[in-house]
Amino acid sequence: MRIDIVTIFPEAFTPLQVSLLGRAQEGGRLQITVWDLREFTTDRHRQVDDAPYGGGAGMVLKPEPFFEAVDTIRAESSKTSPRIILTSPQGVRLTHALAQEFAGEEHLIILCGHYEGIDERVREQLATDEISIGDYVLTGGELPAMVIADAVARFVPGVVGDTASVEVDSFSEGLLDYPHYTRPAEYRGWSVPSVLLSGDHEAIRRWRQAQRLRRTLARRPDLLKAEALSDEDRRLLDELDLEDEVSGRE
Repeated sequence: MRIDIVTIFPEAFTPLQVSLLGRAQEGGRLQITVWDLREFTTDRHRQVDDAPYGGGAGMVLKPEPFFEAVDTIRAESSKTSPRIILTSPQGVRLTHALAQEFAGEEHLIILCGHYEGIDERVREQLATDEISIGDYVLTGGELPAMVIADAVARFVPGVVGDTASVEVDSFSEGLLDYPHYTRPAEYRGWSVPSVLLSGDHEAIRRWRQAQRLRRTLARRPDLLKAEALSDEDRRLLDELDLEDEVSGRE
């Protein structure tokens, strides 16, 4: 998979070169290229922004460098038509399912917004998707671009060594993840749940699923849809005396 990121701060993307993403790039399973938006300007000052028409506070990123950057990336890429993502607090919220959808593409181009905003023609005529990572405003689109790239890359085959860990991640089935423990079995008087030490794989599986249900109901009840619960989920909720809480929210 190929991901191209267009930004005025290419030096901000060092985190994408380490850990799982760094190894995936070294192994050829993932290609991430960061482009400096200023390289696609034509004036000697390399200006990427200007005052907004109609007045107002702040500066607006100009359209020409973005279009030139995307044209250049498309021309030197062997991939099919890319999805072009604009980072914006006005965009669709990034979700587990959307990251998985993006991972099915061969090529993504991520355009980082900045300053007061970006010329609307980039949004309307160039971007295929407008994505937000939450209901808050950041100083620029660099952090959202890294979040998008990281979330998407985890679904690319071979990026995460143990694919089972991706399959049971939080949100993979509309539920949060279960608690994790490792050695030592007791630390400062706090013990690992005995079921995890039992060697009974079926009991462990049921305990983990029950913990996912309990945690989701406590922390993100909006994710827990009664109609999506399996018969086993309902039995586990009943054992936890939580089924009425789920039914009561409908």
